[in-house]
This record gives sequence, structure tokens and C-alpha cells, in this order.
Amino acid sequence: MPISIDEFDSHDTAEETNAEQVIRFLARNADKAYKAVEIADATGINHNSIHPVLNRLHDRDLVRHREPYWAIGDAETVRNAAMVSTAASFLDEELGEERRSEWLAAAREERDE
Repeated sequence: MPISIDEFDSHDTAEETNAEQVIRFLARNADKAYKAVEIADATGINHNSIHPVLNRLHDRDLVRHREPYWAIGDAETVRNAAMVSTAASFLDEELGEERRSEWLAAAREERDE
């Protein structure tokens, strides 16, 4: 039995981060602005977690804010961020995830040379 495309899209095997859920919700509703509690309710994100998520997205220009409302940011900025995220996920799958400790160790070695 076939399913709707919306149901298909919601059956993502990889768990989305809170930030990804917020971006997806606001992008699908780009013609509206929402209060933080409305975004939390629509995405299932804990009410105590939504403001930190929104503030981080705002710092990256991925959402816009005019008290008390939030809306999706500039379409090109959001699209570019999504492309970087997709590329990073692909590379993690192909090459293994990067570890911060390895980056710091390599930087120390390079500095000490």
C-alpha cells in the first residue's frame, strides 16, 4: 500500500537534531512567523531547549527574530548551510567521523615542529 510523500519524508532513518527539526518546520512554513513555544509544540522539542536552539540558529543567520516571533532566515543562507551539512554527513559516512581530540593533537604536533 503506498504512503503519502509527507509520510515518506517523515520516515527519515537518521534522527534529526533539534536545529534540523526547527529549520525544516520553519522552511515548510516560510510564509509565517511563530512564537518559540509554538515551534517547540510543532516539532516536539522540549520547551526548555527551544530558545537555545533558536538563538544558535539566529547567530548563524538561519532564522530571523522579532520579539516574540521567529521565522526562517534568508533562503540562500539556509540552502548553503544544508549543503555543507549534507556534505559533512556524507564524508563522515565514507571516511569516518572526525574527532576534536585528533584535530587538537595534530595542531599541537604542527605547532611543536
